[in-house]
Amino acid sequence: MYQEFFQLEALPFSLTPNTNFFCQLKGHQEALNILKFCIRGGEGFIKIIGEVGSGKTLLCRKLLESLGKEYITAYIPNPDLSPIELRKAVARELGLDPNQLHDQHELLNALNQHLIHLHKIGNKIILIIDEAQALSDESLETVRLLTNLETENSKLIQVVLFGQPELDERLNKSHLRQLKQRITFSYSLPLLSRDDLDTYLYHRLAVAGYTQGTLFTKKARKILYHASQGVPRVINILSHKALLVAYGKGEKQIDHKSMRLAIKDSKIKYSKMRIFIFGISIILITTIFLLALLFYF
Repeated sequence: MYQEFFQLEALPFSLTPNTNFFCQLKGHQEALNILKFCIRGGEGFIKIIGEVGSGKTLLCRKLLESLGKEYITAYIPNPDLSPIELRKAVARELGLDPNQLHDQHELLNALNQHLIHLHKIGNKIILIIDEAQALSDESLETVRLLTNLETENSKLIQVVLFGQPELDERLNKSHLRQLKQRITFSYSLPLLSRDDLDTYLYHRLAVAGYTQGTLFTKKARKILYHASQGVPRVINILSHKALLVAYGKGEKQIDHKSMRLAIKDSKIKYSKMRIFIFGISIILITTIFLLALLFYF
């Protein structure tokens, strides 16, 4: 694609949550510091809320990467599971085989005994659930019951929930008040400011190996910020497409015209509350690649 044209070692705006591209912006670094502090202090139950595309999954993976060897993590990336499936998933993540256990009582007992054993040999267990808003009420109750597992002095398992604002809305319901009361610390990920955007672009391009100066013009960055509203995923999508457009035109810098074409192609509709991303326009992308092929051959 455009990597060779822009002298890049990697795609700078891939949607894959690669921790090498984690940018230490104030909000995201603050969230990571809080998570590590709470976990080390045995806080028990932590909740991180962020809009769609705000960087929750990347933050989650950065947390996993930063934990010491004494921590054993059960990572549930897709929690659309029944209570039984959730317990089995946690057991699997912790090294148990739930298929060898005959019923839920046996599973819970085995899980409890395993957690006690891990605790005795100096391990700390963290259950991390991404996209937690997808949990059913019954599965959320299962998570709460897992936090009942404890010794006289400490919890046997700590829980970190990453979710969209809908999770907060659900936790405000009266029948989930017991779970809400268990949460010892909450943090809401902020969207990027205008200054954050410049830092974010520079960081991702630098990690990708770009050394040719200013790639995005000031006007292009201004347009990008207003279109994306500071949502990292939208910034990545638009920046990637703008690079494709410039590549197709044979231009070494992303100007406002290329950025406007990328925005038009993405058909982004935004409001103050939520970003909606519609599908990619196949016709325009195909045209861009045809132009690119003509440029090179």
